[in-house]
Amino acid sequence: MNDVKIQDEPKIERLIAMAERLIAVLESDIAALKAGDVAALKTGDPEVQKLTAQYGREAQNFDLRIAQAAPVTLRTRFLTITAKFREVLMLHTRLLARVKNASEGMIRAIANEVDRMNGPRPGYKPQSSGAMVFNKVV
Repeated sequence: MNDVKIQDEPKIERLIAMAERLIAVLESDIAALKAGDVAALKTGDPEVQKLTAQYGREAQNFDLRIAQAAPVTLRTRFLTITAKFREVLMLHTRLLARVKNASEGMIRAIANEVDRMNGPRPGYKPQSSGAMVFNKVV
């Protein structure tokens, strides 16, 4: 006997639809990052931010018993899209970390070169250029 109420199926469908939209955005960002086109990133778009927040709320309030009791085809779609979402999100996160590390490395190298070029002058101790404050938490 299937314990899923008719009104529960739209919750699953809504989560699937939101996840599919977010996957498309993340895949677009991944392509942009691989092409070196950071300006083309879509995850900063206010509509995407809104969708992300909505998905987070829906997922947080989702009872897994609803999915477990859902018809097999719906449950399979839900589990498949959830697994794909996790996979794409992890790849997106790794690529963003690489870009962040590379850009911070370039900034450090430039700051070091500026310090080196300014070199020590007699009677004057140069201060660090402090080109960027690095936040190790992010």
